[in-house]
Amino acid sequence: QVQLVESGGGLVQTGGSLRLSCAASGITFSFYAMGWYRQAPGKQREFVAAITSGGSTNYADSVKGRFTISRDNTKNTVYLQMNSLKPEDTAVYYCKIQLTSYWGQGTQVTVSS
Repeated sequence: QVQLVESGGGLVQTGGSLRLSCAASGITFSFYAMGWYRQAPGKQREFVAAITSGGSTNYADSVKGRFTISRDNTKNTVYLQMNSLKPEDTAVYYCKIQLTSYWGQGTQVTVSS
């Protein structure tokens, strides 16, 4: 069955960096666009970044220039490099197979001020 497993979250100070990973199984990974989303306490889940099967990327305005999404099809993994982190980036981060209902379980990112 399809599985998405995120890792790499944690506690970091303002201005710090984290790299999230999402390992996929049960799909032909290279065929699919992948996305990262986040949900802060009391807020709706929101789009963060996406990457197509061909490697084209797009980002939410709030993370442009700070976050970078990438993929390694040999490892069936999508990454989110997060730099210059701010307290407002604190959320649970989820990966998703775009245009499907498959989500990972989420990984917590906390940015302290």
